[in-house]
Amino acid sequence: MNGLDVGTVVFTASYPVERADLQRYADASGDRNPIHLDEAAAKAAGLPDVIAHGMYTMGLVSRAILEWVADAGIDARLADFTARFAKPVVVPEGGTAVEVEGKVRKSEDGSVELAITATSAGERVLAPARATLTFR
Repeated sequence: MNGLDVGTVVFTASYPVERADLQRYADASGDRNPIHLDEAAAKAAGLPDVIAHGMYTMGLVSRAILEWVADAGIDARLADFTARFAKPVVVPEGGTAVEVEGKVRKSEDGSVELAITATSAGERVLAPARATLTFR
């Protein structure tokens, strides 16, 4: 497929993350661990501040991928997404952002594999992260 050459950055995205987002995610997911919602509890656990849920972070990355697919008019589905949590997304009182970049790692007939870079406050929060899209 054109434009999906190995090494090509195919998208970048930025998503603000506020503490209210963490509360909504906790309500939806049932994960009300206080390190995600209460600054004192997070600091007592040795964290610098409340942190985003890991699955919330992965959800933002999935969103970036699927928004790119839709915006580019690519008829594909997300077939595989793997990541390792490298650092937490720390969410101070004023909020933060998660920055996502997708770069073509492999391009074959019928599929493309993306290397995903996800950062917050200049720190990689997922490493490594890969997503495979299969064309329909």
